[in-house]
Order: sequence, then C-alpha cells, then structure tokens
Amino acid sequence: MGQRSSGFWADVRAAIAGDEHHDFTEGSLTRAIILLAIPMVLEMCMESLFGIVNVFWVARLGSNALAAVALTEAMLALVFAVAMGISMATTALIARRIGEKDAGGASVAAFQSIALGFFLAAAIAIPGFLFAPQLLSAMGAEQAVIQAGAGYTRWILGNALSILLLFIMNAIFRGAGDAAIAMRVLWFGNAVNMVLDPLLIFGLGPIPALGVEGAGIATVIGRSSAVAYQVWVFLGSRSRIRLERRHMRIDLTVMGRLFGVSATGMLQYLVATASWVGLVRIVAMFSSAALAGYTIAIRIIVFSILPSWGLANAAATLVGQNLGARKPERAESAVWRTALYNMYFLGAIGLIFIAVPGLLVRIFTNEPEVVRYGVACLRIISYGYLFYAYGMVTVQAFNGAGDTRTPTWINLGCYWLFQIPMAWLLAKGMGFGAHGAFWAIPLAESALAAAGIWAFRLGRWKQQVI
Repeated sequence: MGQRSSGFWADVRAAIAGDEHHDFTEGSLTRAIILLAIPMVLEMCMESLFGIVNVFWVARLGSNALAAVALTEAMLALVFAVAMGISMATTALIARRIGEKDAGGASVAAFQSIALGFFLAAAIAIPGFLFAPQLLSAMGAEQAVIQAGAGYTRWILGNALSILLLFIMNAIFRGAGDAAIAMRVLWFGNAVNMVLDPLLIFGLGPIPALGVEGAGIATVIGRSSAVAYQVWVFLGSRSRIRLERRHMRIDLTVMGRLFGVSATGMLQYLVATASWVGLVRIVAMFSSAALAGYTIAIRIIVFSILPSWGLANAAATLVGQNLGARKPERAESAVWRTALYNMYFLGAIGLIFIAVPGLLVRIFTNEPEVVRYGVACLRIISYGYLFYAYGMVTVQAFNGAGDTRTPTWINLGCYWLFQIPMAWLLAKGMGFGAHGAFWAIPLAESALAAAGIWAFRLGRWKQQVI
C-alpha cells in the first residue's frame, strides 16, 4: 500500500512538473490519466479565474459597472463558442498526428489552427471594437451602463485574438500531451491579471484610476501575456510541438478539414449554452427569488464540475493519440476508466450537495426565499451527477476522435428537444413551478449520458478519419 501511495504522489508531481517523455499510447492507463487530468483540472480552474477576478473588483464600482461586465460576458459566449469549436478540432487533429508519430504533420496542423484563429478573430474583433456601445444597447443596457462600460466592452471584444489564440494554443499543448504547459500558461496569465486589475481600476501613484475600463485593459494584458508565453514555448524546445519556418504555410486541405470539424464543435457549444439560457427564461417566469436561487446553485455546480471537465479533456487526448497509434481498444479502455474515476469524483460531490446544500448556498445569500430555491435546485441537480459523469466523458471522447457531429446531435436531442420542453411541461403544464424546471436538468443529463454511452458502444468513432 505504501509503494502504491508513493507511486501515486510521484505521478501527481510528474503531472504538475510535466513529463515530456511520456508516451500516452503505451504503459499504464491510470498513470496516463493522472499525467493529463491533473494539469487539465488546474487549467480549467485558472480559466474561470479571469471572470471571477474581474467581477470581484468591478463590483466595488457599482451596479452600472457590474452590469456592463455581465453583458459583455454574455456577448463573449459567441467568442467562446468559436474558441471551443476550434479547440476541440485542434486537440483531435494534433493528438491523432502525435499518435501516428508524425511530428511534422502535427506542427503543420498546429499552424493551420493558429492561422484560422487569426481569420476568425478579425471577424469578431473589428465590429466588437467599432460598435461596442451599440452592442451593449442591443443587449438591453441602459444609457448609464453604456457610458460606464463601453470602454470595457471595446477592450474585451476588440481583443478577441488573445482569447482565441489562448484557447487554440492550449488545445495544441493538450493534444500533444503537454497538459502541464497549458496549465502554466494560464497560471502566468492570471497572475498578471490579478496584479493589474486593482492597479488599473483604482489607480496607484502615477497610475490613473481607469475604473471598469481598467479591468478590461488588465484582462487583455493578462491574456496577451499568456499568449506571449505560448509563443515562447513553441519557438523554443519546451514542447512536443515545435513551429519552425517550414511549418508556417497555409495548407488548404488541412485547414478545410479543421474548419469542418470546428464548425460542428461551435454548434455543439452553442446548443448547450442556448439551452441554459432557455432554462433561465423559464425559471424567471416564477419569481426573482427563484431566479436568484437557480443562479447561485448553477454557479456552485459549474465550479464543482471543473475537475470533471479536466478528466473529460484527458479522455479526449487519450482517444486521439491512441487512434493515431491504431490502438482503438486502448482508446476505448481509457474512456471507460476515465468515466469511472469521474463517477467516483462527482458521486462524492453529489452526496455533499444532497446532504448539506444550505451551507453552500448561504455563502452567497441569507435571504430565506432565495436560499430555499437554491437548496432545492442544488439538491435536485445533484441526483443526476452519476449519469453526468459518464455523459461528459463520452461526449468529449467523440470530440477527441474528431467526431464532433455525434455529440452535436446528442446535445440537440437531449437539450432542445427534451430538456426545454420538459422544463416547460413540469414547471407550467403540470404546475410544479421552478422546481419542475430544476428536475428537467437531471432528467436531460441522464438522457444525454444514456445516448452518449449507446453511441459510444456502437464504435463508429473508431473509424473517424481526420
């Protein structure tokens, strides 16, 4: 037992430090999952920090400033959809080439991803920078909010390039198996943002107080610093992927393949996002307390499942690399084992949420009615955690194989054709109120897990060519 324990902690240390020589198509699957999942979990937590830090400091400027940040974050859903779609395709393509031991092909694919990111970022950044006030107005912002936050919105949307490159290049690292580098990139970017945020918002000495616009500038500098770190890694010898001059050419065949996989990946993300927006609309029909309780519960849930996304991303990399190495059985075993570990984790979290949800909700509010709804929502959603564990991993496994169509169809069916109608039926049609909308979530997630497992068992993903 002592040797097994020491071996586990040695793997944890290697995961954080980065094991440059590990071959994820050979050896222990458990060790491979640890080496990939731990830095990916920490990377996910770091990505969420950008928004959290901004809200923390901007909240001290008043409701208009905070509203501007919230509306800008809502508009960023489109940017994140594009970034997530390209990232899914990039991870799959890079992992496949690495598994095939085609380092040159991986480098060419990496450059196509970065070039595609430049093209798409320009399409977002130019109108975002030029029409920031009009975009806030279209989102329903009052004039006071527009005056307070237009500068922030202009900085954030106008710098879409740093967002896309940050996502894309970290996806390259993950696909190559360099998860620890992706983690350190976000550590560095967040450290810069956390230092600059209060300095630029409130000022210090010769640094003027820029208010909410300062938060936008700090975030842009933080993300851009992280991108500079990524470029430094690529141009050096610290990654499995090395970009040399001979790789820096447009390959329309590879870029076309990448864009085809990315497009359905973007749709996949937008389908899930739109479903959550629909649920908000249904819950809002009942009372502001119900909506506040739902919002608090979802924030707790989203933070709690970040480690699960890390595990799911690890499964995607293992699937891609092992398909490239022509080891589909090992790829399949990696998915089932990762899903089992995810079930252990989410099962434990679910038990906590079911047993003591009030303690968690009261961290955010003490209003009795809001607490009542938040507790109910947290407890009800937790009943589906075991199913959600398998659903997350199987969906990402398809993405890792380069099959973004299957999870997109699953999302369309389970979220739009099942979850939203079921939420309305239970909430309004059957008179269960907001609790009915809450129940639609574990029901839909259970359906998604069942559909994902069924489609995964069919095994068609093993023949996916990218």
